Amino acid sequence: MTIGTDTVRVSERLDALPFTRRHGRILGGSGLGWALDAMDVGLISFVIAALSVQWRLAPTEASWIASAGFAGMAIGASVGGLLADRFGRRHVFALTLLVYGLATGASALVGGLAALLVLRFVVGLGLGAELPVASTYVSEFAPARMRGRLIVFLEAFWAVGWTAAALIGYLVVPSSADGWRWAFAIGAIPAVYALIVRWGLPESPRWLASRGRNAEAIVIVRDLEAAAGRVALEASTEGVAASAPAARPKVSALWAPALRPRTASLWVLWFCVNFSYYGAFIWIPTILVAQGYDLVRSFGFTLIITLAQLPGYAVAAWLIEAWGRRATLATFLAGSAVAAVLFGTASGEFSVIATGMMLSFFNLGAWGALYAATPETYPTALRATGAGWAAGVGRIASIIAPLAVPPLLGLGGAQLLFVVFAAFFAVAVVAALFLREQRGRALA
Repeated sequence: MTIGTDTVRVSERLDALPFTRRHGRILGGSGLGWALDAMDVGLISFVIAALSVQWRLAPTEASWIASAGFAGMAIGASVGGLLADRFGRRHVFALTLLVYGLATGASALVGGLAALLVLRFVVGLGLGAELPVASTYVSEFAPARMRGRLIVFLEAFWAVGWTAAALIGYLVVPSSADGWRWAFAIGAIPAVYALIVRWGLPESPRWLASRGRNAEAIVIVRDLEAAAGRVALEASTEGVAASAPAARPKVSALWAPALRPRTASLWVLWFCVNFSYYGAFIWIPTILVAQGYDLVRSFGFTLIITLAQLPGYAVAAWLIEAWGRRATLATFLAGSAVAAVLFGTASGEFSVIATGMMLSFFNLGAWGALYAATPETYPTALRATGAGWAAGVGRIASIIAPLAVPPLLGLGGAQLLFVVFAAFFAVAVVAALFLREQRGRALA
């Protein structure tokens, strides 16, 4: 795949910039959408625990509430990436927020399991597409020397959203019989935010240049340069030649000989990390209830465990530019494997909280490193497609994981369940070692 000189020039100018308020606005605007996504995913774990009691759901029925959303996420991630490479990052980003925000709000009105499953699937379509598109979008604005760190900061908004979900779960869901409905109603906020995103953020100049829209790309680059106090080299956009747009993205291109090892490593990583993360964190409140803690107490424990995500992201953000992507990701995945075994064998309140916080610290730090490494693995014309399909493959695991939890608990309790999660983390460690190291390198 050839890269036009105009695309290279846009990339060089973006990489030469310092971090400015404009970068902060792009990071914050995308991060708020990310946090709202996390809030939606986090809320469902508390809703499942409440509805299991209120609707007297069997474990399999409860697991389908989570899996229906993840089924939509698998499709949304794959299709969303393709659409973002074809139509642009900003438009698809806003659309995904609108879709899942409206569907989450509508979930507050359901009267039975079937309607909830349908709406959770629709929520998943938007949610699954938003995350890889947002990480691609921010990575294309970030200067190369700090790109990994900024993506980890973006992913850190997940902890903000999950903490908000834990607070809603702790304060709102148990407050009344309709507490879970109010939780879903709060989740409709992204529908309003989508309109702000649509009009408030610029399109990715790297994507514009890759599509032959160089004049538009240069206008955005100049705006960033002006924010940094730099004088643009060109007097105007007149006479800027439009290079030939890149070919339409195709999934088969991800498996071209040069990209095949990267794609294989990423798909294994995303599958394993999704299986262990969603299998554990979606079910933690329900598992705690099953171990004898009441609903409010288990939600309180989950809130404390969630707070450990923020220092996990902070350490990962520092290490990812100090150690590089592979070493940071492998270290946090190995820590996740150890923490999973310890949590599965924990007994007593202190032990449960301490090992849960350890699992939260390492697992979310690993997520930050994975999201940083994924979009920069591919060239601009395939970046969102590659990130979207990696996420889509991961969502297959997130569909399977909630369904696998009840039988695994039946076979060997929490001990066996979390040993299985640890095994998936261990496989992910090996896959991480085969990633291409991109620390400090310009995006293709």
